[in-house]
Amino acid sequence: EWPDHVSAAALIQERIDELDGNHYEILTPAAEALRDRHPLASVLIWRAMINYALGQGRATRYGHAADHLKDCGLADAQIEDYGLFPTHQSYLRALESRHDRKTSFWSKMSPAR
Repeated sequence: EWPDHVSAAALIQERIDELDGNHYEILTPAAEALRDRHPLASVLIWRAMINYALGQGRATRYGHAADHLKDCGLADAQIEDYGLFPTHQSYLRALESRHDRKTSFWSKMSPAR
């Protein structure tokens, strides 16, 4: 609900390391609000929630994390420059490497990774 989406997107990019992916009740609507005009900020928010769910082994959130990863893939076409952040393909490869044994998550991604 923050009216200044430009500042919100900039803040997310500047302080992404401080974003707690456990706060999905705040982060999910924020990512949706920024999706169209600030897709990189949305992707970073989705990644924070994905990283939290997988990193903490929160299997009950794997369905949401898979949806977020799919959203990241859709937003990728709108992002011309990831700047210092990994591209979608780089992020996906890192996830596959780090969390390859989380088959219940990856099964939710099939067939479209």
